[in-house]
Amino acid sequence: MAQSAEMLWIDALELDQAGDIQEALELARQIVEIDSRHSDAWMMIARLSLPPLNRGKQVMPTLAQAATSLSALRRVVQHDHDNKEAWILGGALLVDHLGMMEESLAWWEQRRDVEPREVMPLIEQIGVLIRLGRYKDAGERLEEMFSDEMEPPDNKGLMGMDKVRRLVENAAKMEKDDVFRPANHKHKRWAVIDRMKTRKPISPTLFLFTFVAPIVFLIGTVAMTLVGGSLLGFVLVFFIILGLFMVVSKFATGLLHKLNRHALDLDRALDVEMSTGKICIPDDIRGSKLYNAMLGQRPPAFAERLEKIAEVGERLSYRWKPDLPNWMVLADADYEDEIDESEEDVPLELDGIED
Repeated sequence: MAQSAEMLWIDALELDQAGDIQEALELARQIVEIDSRHSDAWMMIARLSLPPLNRGKQVMPTLAQAATSLSALRRVVQHDHDNKEAWILGGALLVDHLGMMEESLAWWEQRRDVEPREVMPLIEQIGVLIRLGRYKDAGERLEEMFSDEMEPPDNKGLMGMDKVRRLVENAAKMEKDDVFRPANHKHKRWAVIDRMKTRKPISPTLFLFTFVAPIVFLIGTVAMTLVGGSLLGFVLVFFIILGLFMVVSKFATGLLHKLNRHALDLDRALDVEMSTGKICIPDDIRGSKLYNAMLGQRPPAFAERLEKIAEVGERLSYRWKPDLPNWMVLADADYEDEIDESEEDVPLELDGIED
């Protein structure tokens, strides 16, 4: 006699707890065939489709694993709107592993339909908008996030809100006069990236030891010479050095971003290619030392999907705009003003390949 979905679910839970992943996953699949609305079974499929922990560390999923998990998560939130774990995991897969930025904006907008006063969806949307260079849209979301209409966040939520606020301010400041639009094949930032393509970005650790540490050391040495002759003086010098390190590090962060601007620009181009499924990076930059360095910082599924996009080779029109949820449609008029009206919508030659 065929078992019911609930009887199979009990068996699946026992197998999962015993660490028999494949058997538990097979039972979960059987359950959703019997009851397609069984959100817990869909959640098990989503979770077990991803690689298990290896020595306490999360193994990065392949493209197939990430796509399978996301497909199951869509069914979870369809039948269980309040499953916060599913929303968070789906958002991470969309952005970090699959690079589907526009899909991510829509994903979190659906969450907002469920919990309109929740801060987390706004934080996630702002992060994506910054990566796409949509600073005005990010600013509007930021204002809403700090409005009285939103529910009071916990300490972790407050830290997230402050972090994303600083991200918007710093990113907008860095590109105040020159927002990089990767879809525009004639944007002057492409020439800068081309010149710097043989250089890897400067790592924060290297920058710390070659720029921040020497400054703090020199000033600390002077302070030690002047007031470090006693125990009180030694303590005072310690706090001087600590304060200097914090201040210099804060100001040096902006300098590091400027030095790595070419790498950050290329990073945005990678996000645009992944979001659209079309290429905009010139062939002589793709495969360069800079390109490989930036791609090496992404998860395997991201790199695997990007390789497939590059193989197809469909080029992105310079008039491309992100497919945004309804709350940002009006903002596209401002984006249109940034496009050079002198450019005609004709095929553009780029590195010997025509659009």
